[in-house]
Amino acid sequence: MIPDIDPWQSWHPRPELAFYVAGDGVVQPAVPAALDVHHQTWALDPATELWRFDVMREPHDGNVWISRRNERLRRPYPEIVRTSPDGIPYLSPDVGLLFKAKYRRPKDEADFALLAPVLTAAERAWLDDALDLVEPGHPWRSR
Repeated sequence: MIPDIDPWQSWHPRPELAFYVAGDGVVQPAVPAALDVHHQTWALDPATELWRFDVMREPHDGNVWISRRNERLRRPYPEIVRTSPDGIPYLSPDVGLLFKAKYRRPKDEADFALLAPVLTAAERAWLDDALDLVEPGHPWRSR
C-alpha cells in the first residue's frame, strides 16, 4: 500500500517496469483516467512479461493511511507496512483482512481462516472495530 500519489508514472521508482491499473475485471495501462477510477496498480516487467508487484494507492495525511471506505480509519504507515526478513514490504494482516472483508470470495475466506488465529490481540481488536465501521454485522466480526 502506498499513498495515492499523482502523477503515478513520474513517481514510480522502477522506470524499467510498465504500470497497469486493475479494476472491475479489467487490466489497463496506468493512464490518468484509469488511475482516477481504480486504485490497484500492477507492475509488469516487459522484458520477462512477468508481473513484479501489486500496490494499492491510498489516501493519506503525511505518513498516515486513511481508509477509502471510512476516513475515521487511520493508521501510521510504519505501523501497517511491515518488512519481511528478505526486505520485502507487506501489509499488516489486520489491514489486509479489512480489504478482503468487502468481497468475501473463497480466497478471502481462506485467508481469514488462516490469519485470524494468529492475529495479535491488538490486531484482532483493530480489525473488529474497523469492521464495525465499514461492514456492520460482518460475520468475521463474531469469529
